[in-house]
Amino acid sequence: MLRAQRVSFGYRRGTLVLREVTLSVLPGSVTVILGPNGSGKSTLLRVLLGHLAADSGTVHWREREVGAYRPRELAKLVAYLPQSPAFEPGQLVGEVLRSGRTPYLSTFGVESEHDHRTVLRVAEELALRELMARPVEELSGGQRQRVFVGRALVQEPQALLLDEPSTWLDVRHQAELGRLLRRLAEKGLAILAASHDLNLAGAFADRMILLHEGAVAAEGSPEEVMRADVLSRVYGVEMERIERRGAGGPVVAPVI
Repeated sequence: MLRAQRVSFGYRRGTLVLREVTLSVLPGSVTVILGPNGSGKSTLLRVLLGHLAADSGTVHWREREVGAYRPRELAKLVAYLPQSPAFEPGQLVGEVLRSGRTPYLSTFGVESEHDHRTVLRVAEELALRELMARPVEELSGGQRQRVFVGRALVQEPQALLLDEPSTWLDVRHQAELGRLLRRLAEKGLAILAASHDLNLAGAFADRMILLHEGAVAAEGSPEEVMRADVLSRVYGVEMERIERRGAGGPVVAPVI
């Protein structure tokens, strides 16, 4: 689905934020990008989407270079959920969901029956049907995040990119989000998320990519990446790995 090779990027000449990053994301999988603040996670997502042009390296979606896609065309292939999703004051949940169909609308903005069915289907899948007439600002943090994920899914994408999707969510809603991403992957969606939460990511990711100063410091399964020696070096604090019995992978914590 996605293949990036030796991608480098800098906002100013001579100052690189990303350093020869190579990654791939497959359909039906959840990949999580991790790293300290300033390690390049958000910038990498923007480069992968073509919002920023790489200084060197290549980004391909479905074996086609990202720059060769028209914006509406790419929006039908990949949906993006930024850290702070935007909505209009007073906008209703149903209106936010319907805005996800924008790439498919005709010149006159007329919705088709398929557009209508898609919005209702996503609302049903995410338990949003009863909230359709509610203003977004009246919702809880967890409900809002479901609405924004729903807006992305209404695009009917084949891939979903999320930037720090668990920010501002409590533990319950973080767990619900993780389970939702796993269900979406099981339906064939390719999911790539940037996160600062190591243990949450380890609970639902198939693969992890750990960035340090813009370069890949480690990659692989949660068991391979969540190593105390690697994390201690990257995060600059001594880390301890705790093996869990039964289901679930390891968890890590700073040594205090």
